[in-house]
Amino acid sequence: MSLVELIQQNRVGKIASLFETVEPVDIAGAAADLDDEELSRFEEMLDDPSLAKVIEVSEDRDRMRMVDHLGNHRLLFVFRFMEKDDIVDILGDMTIGRRKALVDLMKSEDRRTITELLRYPEESAGGIMTTRYIALRSTMTATDALEKIRQIGPKTEQIETIYIVDENRRLIGAVDLRDILLAEADEPMAAFMHEHVISIAPEEDQEEAARLVTKYDLNAIPVVSSGRILGIITVDDIIDVIVEEHEEDMMQLAGANVEEDLDTPLTASIKMRLPWLIVNLLTAFLASSVVNLFEDTIAQVVALSAIMTIISGMGGNAGSQTMSIIIRALSKDGVDREEARAQLVKEIFGGAMNGLIIGAITALVVIVVYRNGFLGVIVVLAMVGNMVIGGVAGLLIPVLLKKLGKDPALASSIFLTTVTDTLGFFLLLGLAQAFLPLIR
Repeated sequence: MSLVELIQQNRVGKIASLFETVEPVDIAGAAADLDDEELSRFEEMLDDPSLAKVIEVSEDRDRMRMVDHLGNHRLLFVFRFMEKDDIVDILGDMTIGRRKALVDLMKSEDRRTITELLRYPEESAGGIMTTRYIALRSTMTATDALEKIRQIGPKTEQIETIYIVDENRRLIGAVDLRDILLAEADEPMAAFMHEHVISIAPEEDQEEAARLVTKYDLNAIPVVSSGRILGIITVDDIIDVIVEEHEEDMMQLAGANVEEDLDTPLTASIKMRLPWLIVNLLTAFLASSVVNLFEDTIAQVVALSAIMTIISGMGGNAGSQTMSIIIRALSKDGVDREEARAQLVKEIFGGAMNGLIIGAITALVVIVVYRNGFLGVIVVLAMVGNMVIGGVAGLLIPVLLKKLGKDPALASSIFLTTVTDTLGFFLLLGLAQAFLPLIR
């Protein structure tokens, strides 16, 4: 029986029992297809903990739609069963008026925590951290620590890593739960804690947090300001960040807006896409103007009109391969000057070798089809040149965007296509014009 049918038949007990056999994320997916009236009835039929589970795992658009159907007082009761970072995400997407009304209705302790978290940008480390973690003193024994963990563990998001703080809540170390379980009963935490703790500042971008967690294989990373621990970012949030950043990079590579999806209205979609399409049009005019310069040459050697698309296309493909590698490196550990210089040399020689092989194959086909050996030689030279250009551009474009403080994936493919098309056409047609008497 579908969720809609359960709602229509008012099967409250059956809907409640769904959570015993169906994952909340799947229930959230089904709820996303409900109309407004069905969604309101569905929310009324759920208790606060169940509704909190559904809201937490819903997509942003669906989550806000569910929240909009709830009154402030009901929403506050639901918030009691949600993580603080998820609450902050929801509040951040609300109108200022409703956000203020909800914060004012909160208990003083919750209000203070939420207000503190709202200070940080949504995509910063502080914006995605949770304040539900375990922090203990270094003087506590293993037995005392285990007792404390039993008391506060159910209220925290993860207990695998225990953070050690001094009397001013300054982070001085960390302990794995496994170490506590294996320690002697009266052994102090200071005896086996790890003093070197990988941490991140609250103002840092969430992508940097994801990079650190991935690099050092952490299950959580503490967010620290002036030595004091403010919260932690857990691995489940890091996975969300990685997926989000990947989707964002894929969209930006094509010049698409990261906010657009299948449900985006037509007018909004046009507004998001049109600016980059105009940029693309301007770059196309640039490539076209190069072709126009050699109009007489093309008229005398018609075969060039078919060949030049091959030259520009292969240069673009070579550049895309390089660009994918560079963007991945920039998103992980970055690329320093020495690495960039070494990669530049590699791209030049690699582009030349690949261009020579691909150019030779292309030239062979050109010679067979057009019975013109000199035209084949020009094809090889143009292919080598444009594949070198493609590799160098695929390296430099994302690196320069990074230097300018922009996302290296920001429409890189559009700029790369401009370079390889324009210079590819210029190389082939320029060579053809120079040796026109030999290829006519």
